[in-house]
Amino acid sequence: MKRLKPLNRVQFGLLLAVLSMLFLAGQSCQSRSEGQQENMASLQAMKGETSTSTNDQAGKGGEVLVTFVLNLDFSKHKVTFIELGADRCIPCRAMQPIMREMAKDYAGKIQVVFYDVWKDPRPARKYGIQLIPTQVFIDQGGKEIFWHVGYFPKEEILQMLKEKGIL
Repeated sequence: MKRLKPLNRVQFGLLLAVLSMLFLAGQSCQSRSEGQQENMASLQAMKGETSTSTNDQAGKGGEVLVTFVLNLDFSKHKVTFIELGADRCIPCRAMQPIMREMAKDYAGKIQVVFYDVWKDPRPARKYGIQLIPTQVFIDQGGKEIFWHVGYFPKEEILQMLKEKGIL
């Protein structure tokens, strides 16, 4: 029977790094099957100031539209800020206060929409995302004007919107 060679420092370091990344990934985002089992009501309760209203009411009253509807009307707002994420993903949760603030502070100008891609993967396929959270900004004509992956600080969002002439 052959004995395995002991790992050298580089191999051990790489193994440790991979195991750490796997552990952190498992801690930051729950499994898709768990996320899919939760219903829309639990998502609303967790988000606080959200709306599951129809597309005609999206963005009115400074609320985040939590929806599974893919055919949004972009013409009623200068820009639509779409967050593709999951309610059980830690970086996605960190974006929620920013989304609520943007919806409230820029009601009528910016429509803020949240898709939980673990509960319904259709929006992820439509926008071709691979990682969450992903933010997509769409103008009144339905054209994507900006795309960002990961946590997106409010100050950077506002700066981008100013650079694009939206604010």
